[in-house]
Amino acid sequence: MIKAILSLLGLVLILAILGTGGVLFVFYHFGRALPDYRQLADYEPPVMTRVYAGDGRLLAEYAIEKRVFVPIKAIPKLVVRAFLSAEDRNFYSHPGVDLPSVARAMLTNVRNLGKDRRLVGASTITQQVAKNFLLSNEVSWERKIKEAILAFRMERTFNKDRILELYLNEIYLGFGSYGVAAAALNYFNKPLDELTIAEAAYLAALPKAPNNYHPLKYPAAAKERRDWVIGRILMAGLITADEAEMARAAKLEVRLMAETEFIRAEYFAEEVRRELAERYGERQLYKGGLLVRTTLDPRLQDIADTVLRQGLETYDRRHGWRGPLARIEESEDWIGALAKVPIPPSRSNLASPRVLPPLRVESSKSSSRWAWRTLEACISSAPRWAKLSSPRAGRPVFRA
Repeated sequence: MIKAILSLLGLVLILAILGTGGVLFVFYHFGRALPDYRQLADYEPPVMTRVYAGDGRLLAEYAIEKRVFVPIKAIPKLVVRAFLSAEDRNFYSHPGVDLPSVARAMLTNVRNLGKDRRLVGASTITQQVAKNFLLSNEVSWERKIKEAILAFRMERTFNKDRILELYLNEIYLGFGSYGVAAAALNYFNKPLDELTIAEAAYLAALPKAPNNYHPLKYPAAAKERRDWVIGRILMAGLITADEAEMARAAKLEVRLMAETEFIRAEYFAEEVRRELAERYGERQLYKGGLLVRTTLDPRLQDIADTVLRQGLETYDRRHGWRGPLARIEESEDWIGALAKVPIPPSRSNLASPRVLPPLRVESSKSSSRWAWRTLEACISSAPRWAKLSSPRAGRPVFRA
């Protein structure tokens, strides 16, 4: 009996050593060429550059990703709790990987084998930060292992609040929204501190698949997912049953962000953009979050625009080509039709259009001289319309 127990303990010990050795080998093999996660300590998210006129009004914005960075201490607790309830309820207790959740996900995936269902994941917020910042979106076991290794390393280097701050400001939530602050504006036209429980829950429902829960394309799926998040918040004891019921009953309404009012001075703004790019580079211009105050006076700009437009219109009326007065088809009575063409208002001081008599085509020089005199007589009353040059080869030549 004792020998059997000792044999069993020895087998368990051997398996433990093999398992530990296997884990160490995996960590060594996949952890050799991983990105340097310590760069996240100095990470500054790409933020849009804003250019203002002299009176403080907005002139232009330049950005690749329209994002508003909010420090973790300024993000309302309701929003933080909603995301933790939906994405990683054990965030403040696990070491980067939630092993119980991984075990449950593995069992679920085994049960779903052959059922054509999508694999269930168990990524923590730390793992999602590692994937979004340092890895690709490739779906493979190799990437998941690298993700877990980076998560363990990050948890030893950064505190939980820093990891959560990176996540909430980087996550893509649809509608061109990067980060929770931009999403609150784009979906509900509200700052974070004005969101209701239902609205915060909807934003927390989006990280998995924003396009699948689009509030306008798939309203039923979006509301179902939002209500599920509300239930998770209730399970965590963060809201009361009455608050959860009211949140579920709330209609999922999207109020698109009000259009930003810009000062119209496109050419001036373009010159400013070029100078900023030359001074600070394209990266700082589109990702550095610069705040630029210019000398533009909007009142004088409006006056200049008006005067320039009026001057161009006046010049165009005085010199510009206005097109033909009329088009006459060959099949029509073109002599009568030509007589009916009205004189344009800007040419009211000119004589009425004259109908030229039909000319006989002859080869004699006398006929040519007769045609020339006839044409000269017909246009003599409209010297501003054309200037008649001397005939060449029996043909009149007109110059504008």
